[in-house]
Formats: sequence, structure tokens, C-alpha cells
Amino acid sequence: MAKKPQTSSRIADNKKAAYNYFFEERYEAGMVLEGWEVKALREGKVQLTDGYVVVREGELYLIGCQINPLKTASTHVNPDSVRTKKLLLHKEEIKRLIIKVEQKGYTLVPLNLHWKDGRVKCEIALAKGKAEHDKRDTIKDREGKREVERAMKNRSR
Repeated sequence: MAKKPQTSSRIADNKKAAYNYFFEERYEAGMVLEGWEVKALREGKVQLTDGYVVVREGELYLIGCQINPLKTASTHVNPDSVRTKKLLLHKEEIKRLIIKVEQKGYTLVPLNLHWKDGRVKCEIALAKGKAEHDKRDTIKDREGKREVERAMKNRSR
């Protein structure tokens, strides 16, 4: 029996995170979701840009990730689009992250949501905020790459 070809497993990306933060370490966490949320994720009805991760009582939670419910969601469910979602990691990883987050300047940022073996995973990063001049450098590098790509494209014509 042949396997189905893997379609795009990315659900949503947090593009603002790379602009606002330097990433130190990356982790892949499972998510506790309700059925209507999984259906909405399959349709791509999610916004991750305003999301952030907090530590409460030794557990990680994703806050600000908006999953918009489908119109065809079940009638007996009252969907809350900005519900706090629990993230699942090993205890040792959570302890390590708590120690790092308590240090000055570190935070946990969600990078993307993706499918892995039929389950939704959230890639989070231990990040340090960028200063304003670092953000300018990021913009300058991005524009430089665009110019090089344009020149190479025009050259090949």
C-alpha cells in the first residue's frame, strides 16, 4: 500500500517573530485542541502573529493564537476563537525553559503551526528581543537580498 504524498504540512507561520526576536533554541510542542479547532486548522483559519507563550504553574500555554471557527461547527459547541491552549513538552524541557525565561530578556515565541503524523505541533523558540538598530539591519539585509535576486533575474533574461 503506497503512502499518500506529503502535502504542505505548514498551517501558519509567525513572520513577525523573526523580525522582532533573535532565536536561541527551538522546540516542537504538542497542543491540546478541541475538535472544532482541528477542523478550522485544516481549513487554515488561524492567525499566529499576536501569539505568545507563558509559563503558569510549571506548564506552558499559548495565548493570543486566534483560531476562527468554521460556520459549519457543531451546534452544541460554543467556540472561543482566542482560547488559551496548553502546550505539551517533556518535563525536563519545560524546567530548562522556565529557568531560561526567568533570566532577563528571554521570552518564548511561537514560530509556526504544522502537522506531524496527523497531529498539530507548535514550534516555539526561546528568544531574545531585538533592539531598534538590529531591526534596521534585518530590513537592510532583506532589501539587499531582494536586489541581488532582481539583478540575477534580469541578468538571466
